[in-house]
Amino acid sequence: MDETPTQLEPPRFEDRRPFLLAGLTERYNTAKIEGIPVQWQRFAPHIGKVPGQVGWTCYGVCFNFDGADNMDYMCAVEVSVASALPAELTELQVAEQKYAVFAHRGHISKIGGTWDAIFKQWLPTSGYRMVKAPQFEIYGEEFNSRTGTGLVEIWIPVER
Repeated sequence: MDETPTQLEPPRFEDRRPFLLAGLTERYNTAKIEGIPVQWQRFAPHIGKVPGQVGWTCYGVCFNFDGADNMDYMCAVEVSVASALPAELTELQVAEQKYAVFAHRGHISKIGGTWDAIFKQWLPTSGYRMVKAPQFEIYGEEFNSRTGTGLVEIWIPVER
């Protein structure tokens, strides 16, 4: 992953309702996330086959941070219920929250630069503070998983 800082578009702000995700979760140190693309490759065969799946939007969720720069990362889809999940998948309930939403429009290999710009450039000067809640990427219809290009949204939980 290329972590060169990028120029951010101004974020939009959204209040998001609670939602339920199901997906494949792995633990990472935030400085060593090279395994995430392989995790997505392992999750891809589940997309469209997860019991209770709602739509085709995919989520890359960062949560369960600790004081040693470790986190859980989940490749996921939204589900209506989390029953009868395959053994390798877990569920995550995301509470209602206000988010700053950022657009990443470059190749997926450059998304680290967008994350870096959010935390090092935007957040310190924004007047907002981050809330302890899941942060996530949304891979919707405008993202092409074959080419790794298209719109990816990064949702950061915030409050004033």
